[in-house]
Amino acid sequence: MGILYEDVVLIKEAEKAGDPTVITVNCPDKTGLGCDLCRIILLFGLSIARGDISTDGKWCYLVFWVVGRPTTRWDLLKNRLLEVCPMCSPSVSQIYYYRPEFQQPKPPDVFLLKFWCYYDRKGLLHDVTKVLCELELTIKRVKVSTAPDGRVMDLFYITDTRELLHTDKRQEETIAHLKAVLRDSMISCEIELAGPEVTAMSQGSSFLLSAITEDMFCLELPNQNTNNFLPSNLVSVAIDNSLSPSHTLVQIFCQDHKGLIYDIMRTLKDYNIQISYGRFFANPKENCEVDLFVMQVDGKKIVHPEKQNALCSRLRMELLRPLRVDVLSRGPDTELLVANPVELSGRGRPLVFHDITLALKILDIRIFSVEIARHRIHDREWEVYRILLDDGDGFALPRDEIKECVRKKLMCWE
Repeated sequence: MGILYEDVVLIKEAEKAGDPTVITVNCPDKTGLGCDLCRIILLFGLSIARGDISTDGKWCYLVFWVVGRPTTRWDLLKNRLLEVCPMCSPSVSQIYYYRPEFQQPKPPDVFLLKFWCYYDRKGLLHDVTKVLCELELTIKRVKVSTAPDGRVMDLFYITDTRELLHTDKRQEETIAHLKAVLRDSMISCEIELAGPEVTAMSQGSSFLLSAITEDMFCLELPNQNTNNFLPSNLVSVAIDNSLSPSHTLVQIFCQDHKGLIYDIMRTLKDYNIQISYGRFFANPKENCEVDLFVMQVDGKKIVHPEKQNALCSRLRMELLRPLRVDVLSRGPDTELLVANPVELSGRGRPLVFHDITLALKILDIRIFSVEIARHRIHDREWEVYRILLDDGDGFALPRDEIKECVRKKLMCWE
């Protein structure tokens, strides 16, 4: 007995403002499915207020109560969630475990979006980024340059989730949306397939100082005096093997933040750990409580002390510092540096550049140049955003104020 394809994902929209929308997923199980679903929910700008997960090892049932944008395109969200669910079949007899060598997707084509504007303005880069996000275009790299006469040329290297950017219709749609935002300031706009050199440029071509890498990308749990996102005593991760004969209970309590459930799920996915049952919710005090009954890839509990400590330490680190933020001096200029870990599947964190540019727009700071590249540091891949701030107007905001505003926007701490 199978299930109709359209019933794999069901979305019940909120009946009134303030109520959550309920997303139900009912499909064959695979390790990392929770991570893939949570990443898409985060990509659509939604927050998970509550969730339930259960599986018998072959079939899983997940329910998410989400809140967020009133303009969410629910039909599109449903299609994106369906794409990551395993194919449904009445003969399903085993869990699909995550194996990077088998599940790496084919690299998407990279396109160059180039446009000229008569003049720059604060917030322009965020407005363009917002349009591209709404069109499901992923930004891989950005170059911003200003001519002596004040005209601005922006180069965006992008990929298309819908894989249609090679068509005239998709390109015309993209240019029309950009014209609606840029209005009379736009001089010209072109989209073309980028050359193979772009892929090489995205793989950490820039040099990062060793002092930066040691401080920002440290994988050790920080001490109380380190500048973290959260005080370490506000994140609790505990393991209990006494409540179930076949599963390990992982209990987490911490302050809620944007993408919290995704951060937990991606960590478990990278460790190839299967969730058999889970429940999580954010309480009115903006704290999140998570109970997960898990097992290893071999179907056994996590009993070895070293494995338990490694998992707890990594979870605490990912919840303490899901992203790394710093503001540095680069000669006479000021550089904003933001980094997030990349999943073993090769996927980066959604909406990071969107939130960075929004924070700088709020601070009324122009962006002079942007570099987005991937670096392998401490045996881990990171997506690194280097943003050179335009201090032509002599802005005098302290570095700590810039860092704090960007951090709060990334974590959705208003």
